[in-house]
Amino acid sequence: MDEFRNEYFTMDDFDFRGKTILLRLDLNSPIHPLTGEIMGDARFRSHVKTINSLKESRVIIMAHQSRPGKDDFTSLKDHSRRLEKIIGRKVAFIDSLFGSDVIRHIESMKNGDTVMLENTRFYSEDVTLDASDLDTIEKTNLVRILSGHVDYFINDAFPAIHRNQVSLTGFTRKIPNVMGRLIEDEIRALDAFTGKKNGKKIAILAGAKIDDSIAVSESFLKNKITSSVCVGGVVANAFLWASGRNIGKKNEDFIIKNNKNHDKLIKKCRELLEKYGNSIITPVDFILNPSKIRISLGEEIPNDQIMADIGPDSIALFTEKIRNAGSIFINGPMGMYEMDGYQSGTYEILEEIAKSKALTIAGGGHTISAIETIGLGKYISHISTGGGALISYLSGEPMPVLEALKQSKKHFDKGE
Repeated sequence: MDEFRNEYFTMDDFDFRGKTILLRLDLNSPIHPLTGEIMGDARFRSHVKTINSLKESRVIIMAHQSRPGKDDFTSLKDHSRRLEKIIGRKVAFIDSLFGSDVIRHIESMKNGDTVMLENTRFYSEDVTLDASDLDTIEKTNLVRILSGHVDYFINDAFPAIHRNQVSLTGFTRKIPNVMGRLIEDEIRALDAFTGKKNGKKIAILAGAKIDDSIAVSESFLKNKITSSVCVGGVVANAFLWASGRNIGKKNEDFIIKNNKNHDKLIKKCRELLEKYGNSIITPVDFILNPSKIRISLGEEIPNDQIMADIGPDSIALFTEKIRNAGSIFINGPMGMYEMDGYQSGTYEILEEIAKSKALTIAGGGHTISAIETIGLGKYISHISTGGGALISYLSGEPMPVLEALKQSKKHFDKGE
């Protein structure tokens, strides 16, 4: 048997026909600040494979949108309508999580029916409780009531696997927890990248979230997962600053403003450069904003200019690494790709990755947006839906949802 299935219940382990399924998805999507309209449906489409496997079941969907205090913290009513259009069948919406309306609806459902419950984070205990205390969270209304009316809990919320919350891990011992198709596909792809096969591995880490990329760089190099890490965007600026290079006042100010712990991050970059210097590949030229002037590393960067894209020599340097790689992971754009004049670095690197015969994995919202903009999605081996979850998994951090899935399999295999 597949070693993967020895650790988790997967959807191939059960016959769900005629069963009542509690299905946890991650439909958290960008919301237009003025109209309240859902601006993208990538998360919805990522779950279609799992949902379509349950056409002969009674499916109750739990999901969340944002968190309390945020402008996009809203009801899932529109999410149910969006999902309905994508899967091509009715998705009833109930503005409750476990009240009498929910129970009545569940009890009246027929095979093939699908219902979506209200935003799980409207329920304070999903946000505030320590979900690692199973004895406590099993007494919550959400777990206690719903677990008595369903046969299986399928978790397909990959972007939330690093969260330990009631709606994600609270059903561990109450009903069998099953890994959904999306989580399975994601974990298999990421494990294929970090494993010993698929040739020489490189990572391309860029964008503005330097703390995430620094953590992944350290994990990849320390554990010898990749032979090199190419850095771009603000991530590259941080490493260059740490190396003693002049990156200009505006670029320094951006890092300081957006990272309260910037001193620690720059120090960590310095430590990584001292330990793995030859394996961390930084750009050698840049396109400045607003002047659009190309400048080489070592030249004086004016204090009123931003390093907005990598230059042609850097593209050539990264391209050589890509062409010699057997596996490639990319997260983050090379610069301000949303603006005309600063797209070459991001787009040309993505085009090279798309042409590669290597195992290719892409992650991060901006990376995916760029891939979709230039129509390269079908040429990438795996496009991850995860943001923080993806980074956390690749950094080797604990994954509460995966631990809950493992624990549930052990629990029910032993008949406890």
